[in-house]
Amino acid sequence: MRDPLTALTDAFTSFLFGKVETTRLPVRTSTGQAQAVYLPTAAPGLGDSGVIIGREVYSGKGYIYDPFQLYGQQLPAPHWLVLGESGNGKSALEKTYVLRQLRFRDRQVVVLDAQGEDGVGEWNLIAEELGITPIRLDPMAALDHGIRLNPLDPSITTTGQLALLRTIIEVAMGHGLDERSGFALKVAHAYVNETIVQRQPVLSDIVDQLRHPEPESAEAMNVAVDDVRAWGLDVALVLDRLVDGDLRGMFDGPTTVGIDLDAPLIVFDLSHIDRNSIAMPILMAIVGVWLEHTWIRPDRKKRIFLVEEAWHIINSPFVAQLFQRLLKFGRRLGLSFVAVVHHLSDVVDGAAAKEAAAILKMASTRTIYAQKADEARATGRVLGLPRWAVEIIPTLTPGIAVWDVNGNVQVVKHLVTETERPLVFTDRAMTESSSNRAADNALRAAEREAEERAAAFMGQHLADLDDSSESTVA
Repeated sequence: MRDPLTALTDAFTSFLFGKVETTRLPVRTSTGQAQAVYLPTAAPGLGDSGVIIGREVYSGKGYIYDPFQLYGQQLPAPHWLVLGESGNGKSALEKTYVLRQLRFRDRQVVVLDAQGEDGVGEWNLIAEELGITPIRLDPMAALDHGIRLNPLDPSITTTGQLALLRTIIEVAMGHGLDERSGFALKVAHAYVNETIVQRQPVLSDIVDQLRHPEPESAEAMNVAVDDVRAWGLDVALVLDRLVDGDLRGMFDGPTTVGIDLDAPLIVFDLSHIDRNSIAMPILMAIVGVWLEHTWIRPDRKKRIFLVEEAWHIINSPFVAQLFQRLLKFGRRLGLSFVAVVHHLSDVVDGAAAKEAAAILKMASTRTIYAQKADEARATGRVLGLPRWAVEIIPTLTPGIAVWDVNGNVQVVKHLVTETERPLVFTDRAMTESSSNRAADNALRAAEREAEERAAAFMGQHLADLDDSSESTVA
């Protein structure tokens, strides 16, 4: 029973100010009808300008990514790291990404293609489709007037040449040059550049000078000529491998005339080089520095440098230092470096852990395909991924990856068009049975039908919106 005084007070207040409390009757409805009360939400995307990758798995929205559009606002650096086990879609992603980037007229791409079958790299089909001849670096072909890249090419600065020579030697020796060997190399390089002016200096000139140093070189340091010769002996032996050893022909002559550095796509086919030999990091160092001085120019073009089997770079301290400089330098001139690695443990536990950490830090975009649980946990710790992302990495199916774009983490399904499919899936005949291909074709047909129905629905929905807006204006 309410107190009479309270009831009188409430009645007087309602008379003066109106009823201040309403009683709402309960509503009984179904979950299908009530879902309109709680509208669906999704994390913001990366914008609508750039290259479409696919769609977000959880929201269904299109996923668009472009480091050049995002740089500065959402990305501190345009570099990209792609990780994952073989067979999960890394190669298809790289190839479609490049094909879609090349639709922009101000884009240029260089690919270091370290994989291949039947004597050609796996980018060969795409190069042929675009009317481009890959630059095939092959020691056997080089002996028969094949492609050559000269580390002493005049287009490379004197400082760049010396840095490249040091890197080649340090990679081959597995340790840094001591001061005496470095001095012998420096004076031999300086003498060759000063005296050979009628043609391009080549590596054999450096080797000859190391074996027979000039007296002036010894006098400058007040040492005997025999001492300078002894200091440069190991250096000469290493460089001799490029001149007369298993890598002969590729680097011991003038740079091949006719390499088109203005083509939209430049493919260096390294598939004839043993990926596990010392030749691969040496080759990557030479190509990287050569491109730094001949390809990257302040001409407002956006450039993409994509490296397959990039652990050869990140796992070598000397090559990693060169590429570190390239990444810092290239950022000012519109360069996006894309490194493709199978396992992060290949590099973070290797000899170049410090250099690897520096390069990984520069990669503001990380795409991780399926990995085993222990590898996923290690990757998550190094890259600072959220716990939920680490937990789903081992469950990802081919074509789906976790994307971390400077902290914006999404699960994305990569979509490949029918036109792109024969160019990017070059090993399907070897890896799939006919029954699997038939099932895959049926699945793709079902996906296309579902997407067509969704597109038709959205088209009708937009048309209805347009009609309603016109009637409102009228």
